[in-house]
Order: sequence, then C-alpha cells, then structure tokens
Amino acid sequence: MKTTLTALVLALGATAAFAGPSCTVPQEKWMKEADFKTMVEKQGYQIKTFKVSKGQCYEIYGFDKAGKKVEIYFDPATGAELQRK
Repeated sequence: MKTTLTALVLALGATAAFAGPSCTVPQEKWMKEADFKTMVEKQGYQIKTFKVSKGQCYEIYGFDKAGKKVEIYFDPATGAELQRK
C-alpha cells in the first residue's frame, strides 16, 4: 500500500512539474492569432507549431534567433512571455 501511495504522489508531482502557466484573460481580449504570430516572428522566433495551451495561453514550439529549440508560453492579451521550457 505504501509503495502504491508513493508512486501515485510521484506521478502527480511529475505531471504538475510539466504543466504550463494558466492564463485567465477573457478570450475577447486576446490578440488575434495572426497579429501575435507576426509580433513573435519580428522578435526573431521561427514558429514550427502554434497552439492554445490547456491553461489558455498562447504556446509556440520553434527556434529562437540563435537556432535553439524553444517552447514558450505567452499571455494571449499582451503577448508577454510567461514561461520558457
């Protein structure tokens, strides 16, 4: 029983560690996706995948100016970077 409980706690902790930020801005206040993508590309990012995360933030997978892989979450209203993995 103790082993099962320990495994459950570790599994839940690992899931939380990989979760992105949560955005609570009402959708009507979000930047248009096209405007957001243009802004990010002007900053030197190359977007391979764009999506709205489970936490309702804009999320990109791609490359930065130096060609390094990035996964970044952004505030959908302001375009501010919230978290980088």
